[in-house]
Amino acid sequence: MYPRFFKRVIDFFCALAAICVLSPLMLVLTVLGAIKMRGNPFFTQPRPGKDEKIFKLVKFRTMTNARDKDGNLLPDDVRLTRYGKFLRSTSLDELPELFNILKGDMAVIGPRPQLVRDMVFMTPEQRRRHTVRQGLSGLAQINGRNAVTWETKISFDLKYIEKITFLGDVKIILTTLYKAFIKRSDITEENCDTATDLGDYLLASGKITREEYDRGQAEAKRLIQEAG
Repeated sequence: MYPRFFKRVIDFFCALAAICVLSPLMLVLTVLGAIKMRGNPFFTQPRPGKDEKIFKLVKFRTMTNARDKDGNLLPDDVRLTRYGKFLRSTSLDELPELFNILKGDMAVIGPRPQLVRDMVFMTPEQRRRHTVRQGLSGLAQINGRNAVTWETKISFDLKYIEKITFLGDVKIILTTLYKAFIKRSDITEENCDTATDLGDYLLASGKITREEYDRGQAEAKRLIQEAG
C-alpha cells in the first residue's frame, strides 16, 4: 500500500513543506552561488528516472566553467571550488532537487539518479533500479555513498526496491541527516573529488572492451538527444 498509493503523496507534501521552510536558505545560496560561480548558480543535467524516462535534475553549481586555451573544460578537481566542496560536504547542493520531487521526477528516498552514461553500462538486472522513482537519498547513500564500489552501490539500490516501507524510508532520512550534517562522511571516493563514471570504472578494471565502452557512450548521447 505504501509504495503504490501513499509514498508519492507524502513525497509531494514533504517537498512542499521543505521548500517553504528552507526557501530563505535557498535564496541565500542562490545569491552566493551567483557570486562564487560568477554566473548561473544552478546546474542541470539529464538523468534517467522511473522507467528510464530522462528528466532534468537541478542542483546548486559546485564547479566553475573554467576552460583551457582550446576551449575545453578543465579537470573536475580544478573547477571544484572551496565553496563547492562545502556545498557537497553538507549536501546543500542537493536542495534544488526538492523541485524535482515536487514535480514528480524524483522521490525523497530511492536509488540516486545516476548519469545516462552510467545507466547504459548497467546489466538488465542492475537497470531494475529504474523501476521506481529515483531519490534525493537512498540505501546506498547511507552505506558508503561514493566510497563503495559500483557493484555494491547498485546492490543496495536493488535491495531497497525489493521492500519499500514507510519506516524504512524514515530510517534512511534520519541516517542521511546524521551523516550529512553531523558525521559529514562518505562524500567522495578516497583521494577523488568526484565519483568515477561506471563506464570508466568498467573499462579501467578490464570488465568491458574499448569497443563496448565507445558503443555505450554513443548510446548515452543518442538517448539524451532523443530526450531533448
